[in-house]
Amino acid sequence: MIDIDKIRGEFPILGIEINNRALIYLDNAATTQKPRCVVEKIEQGYYSCNANIHRGVHTLSQKATMAHEEARETVRAFINAAHSKEIIFTRGTTESINLVASSFGESLNEGDEILISTMEHHANIVPWQILAQRRSLKLNVINITSSGELDMDSFRSLLSEKTKLVAIAHVSNVLGTINPISDIIEAAHLVGAKVLVDGAQSIAHLPTDVQSLDVDFYVFSGHKLYAPNGIGVLYGKADLLDSMPPYQSGGEMISRVTFEKTTYNELPFKFEAGTPDYIGSTALAEAIRYVQSIGLDNISKYEDELLEYCMSKLVEFDNIRFFGTAKHKSAVISFLIGNIHHYDMGMLLDKLGIAVRTGHHCAQPLMQHFGIEGTVRASFSFYNTKSEIDKFIEALKRVVTILE
Repeated sequence: MIDIDKIRGEFPILGIEINNRALIYLDNAATTQKPRCVVEKIEQGYYSCNANIHRGVHTLSQKATMAHEEARETVRAFINAAHSKEIIFTRGTTESINLVASSFGESLNEGDEILISTMEHHANIVPWQILAQRRSLKLNVINITSSGELDMDSFRSLLSEKTKLVAIAHVSNVLGTINPISDIIEAAHLVGAKVLVDGAQSIAHLPTDVQSLDVDFYVFSGHKLYAPNGIGVLYGKADLLDSMPPYQSGGEMISRVTFEKTTYNELPFKFEAGTPDYIGSTALAEAIRYVQSIGLDNISKYEDELLEYCMSKLVEFDNIRFFGTAKHKSAVISFLIGNIHHYDMGMLLDKLGIAVRTGHHCAQPLMQHFGIEGTVRASFSFYNTKSEIDKFIEALKRVVTILE
């Protein structure tokens, strides 16, 4: 059960005004706001536990090291990884994908194939394009249906023994579509392909069990999970990570360095060169504990109610077009109304205190698929309310009256 008044009180930013109006924040797919406990955890870290980790024998260093590694264990338990060494801290989803493309990509050979989909974020397209150019690989693209679901016939037709990696979003940041990743992983493994799942849009909304999924790589960002910017996670199966060369070099990722030869550290440190964001990792762990205190099942159920409620109001608009009407979807709505430009609509909504996202949402190939330049996107969190949706709808009516 969601105690909305208590929750909203834990997010001070929700009490501010924008253009002399109470903020209504509906851009959660881009980034989430931070609860007080997470910000306090950052302050606590810098004021009472700030020292470089792993290398110091003094008390502060030992204390900071323990907090960082406890955070790794918190992440492990949250996604049910088998070992904490399978949790690699990165700067976010984008760096996690680039790590896999750079390191796992070295095992791929000319003529091998990588499979992605039309709905992918640029972060799950461009690294594979660069890798394909560098290694003379073929990049295949799964089609989507008119409702914004993966065309599974297209997926099966493209999947073959040449496929070495399938890189797919768990949830589309534009369409909200929840992809059938269990089916995709099972089919990919039958032909010997590995699977990377982009969990940036799912991690804060859906329970994730990487062992149950049997996924090879799972990536996500902290800032979409109520944690700070600049911290993220790459989960990888231990045997895969062990077989991959380092991504970056420097301190921490080494075992022994001589001018003749360098040997590398064990997992997970082999992939964490330099001083890690040990403050960010502990704040991420705090955000996870906060989400767990509410319960992901409760969060998912409540956000589904917000999605259904908002859709029931939006369908009353004349000439509205929705992009992403999958049967199984997360709390994201992308739409256009008539010939009104998405940017103009977003600007006027902002004047009324409503924060939505407009543009191509880092998914230009998806926009090209639909023959549009961009959309207006409203995305919800458990701290949003039906009352806010009512105000959003009223503001939207005013904007449409002005712009039509």
